[in-house]
Order: sequence, then structure tokens, then C-alpha cells
Amino acid sequence: MSITSGLRGPHLTRRLLQLYVGLALYGASAALLVRGGLGLEPWGVLHQGLAELTGLTMGVVSIIVGAVVLLLWIPIRQRPGLGTVSNVFVVGIAMDAALALVPEGHGLGVRIPLLIAGIVLNGVATGLYIAARFGPGPRDGLMTGLHRLTGRSVRLVRTGIEVAVVVTGFVLGGSVGVGTVAYALAIGPLAQLFLRVFAIPAADNGSTVVATGSPEQAILRR
Repeated sequence: MSITSGLRGPHLTRRLLQLYVGLALYGASAALLVRGGLGLEPWGVLHQGLAELTGLTMGVVSIIVGAVVLLLWIPIRQRPGLGTVSNVFVVGIAMDAALALVPEGHGLGVRIPLLIAGIVLNGVATGLYIAARFGPGPRDGLMTGLHRLTGRSVRLVRTGIEVAVVVTGFVLGGSVGVGTVAYALAIGPLAQLFLRVFAIPAADNGSTVVATGSPEQAILRR
């Protein structure tokens, strides 16, 4: 797959719209989890910890981490798509924009709705982005590349990566809490649901393309 592969077909406009709306909503969902203050998704914990360490915004940290992860694709021979490269920049920019607009939640009456909204919006964004079929995000590509290289199961590789980023982020000051657990439990079913909702008919026979296999294999990770 090259960066320009897939830039053709009868549903190109819809696919591009889904790609960039999905990425923007993903960044916004990450910001809602931050403002909820009840715990972040695994990569969000790392981004927040690095932001605390460096003084950079979480969006900028997300872009830097995404670029570094993308460089790790080279030795494992993964090829980026348009969605992969766009992911690096759009999610971080959208996250910082949403953080500037959404105030921090105070009290559980505000924090819990922010947490729920962030998780659900993340599921919507995941369905939009992946169903557009422009290539995996940098972090997902790392996971699938290591799966192919090592022969270990996707579940094992993904668990190992996410445990490592959560522990590292927590040590650096990232937020781990009930929201982290809630995200882990809810995102699989939500992603699978919205992948089907936003599935785009294939060009050859009019059938729709959705994720196959377990929800964990389809989830976009930031």
C-alpha cells in the first residue's frame, strides 16, 4: 500500500469525508476524556505523561509520538496509507483545538458525562476512520507489523504494547483511573457497531466492507 493507494473509486468523496471527520472526532474524543479527569485511553496516558514532562501540549505530543511510531514501521516493513499519515497530524491538531474549547469538568455530575461522551465519540470516530479504508493508524500498524514479524497473536502483541505505554505514561504523570478501565471494556463493542454503521459499499459487487475478526483487531489506537 502506498500513500496514494485507494484514491479512486465511486465512493472516494464519502471515504475522504469519513476519514477526516473520523480523525477530527477522534482527537475531540481524546480531549473529552482529558477534561473528564477520570482516566484516559492507553495511548492518551502516555501522551499526557509526556506532555507533563516536556511542557508541550497533548496534541503536539500525539503528533510527535505518532511520527516516531511511524518510523518504527520501516524495520518491520509496514507501508503507510493516506489515513496513516493523516492520522499523525489531524488527531493531534483536533485534540488541541477541542482542549482549548472544552473546560475542565468539576464534580462527578460533569465528569461522568464527559467520560461517557468521550468513549462513545471515540467509537463513532473509529468506525468512520477505519471504514474509510485508507490504511491503519501508526499505532495499529505497529501492532499488526509486530504480529506478523513475531508470529504472536494480535491480542498478545496489542496487550504488551498497551501495558507498556500505560505504565510509562503513568510513571510520567498520566491519568489512569476508572475511565481507563471503562474505555477498555466499551471500545471494542462500540467500534464494531459503528464499523457496521459506517461501512461503505465495495466497488465490485455493492457489498459492504466491515471489520472481520475480533473488535480488538479493528480498533484505532492513538
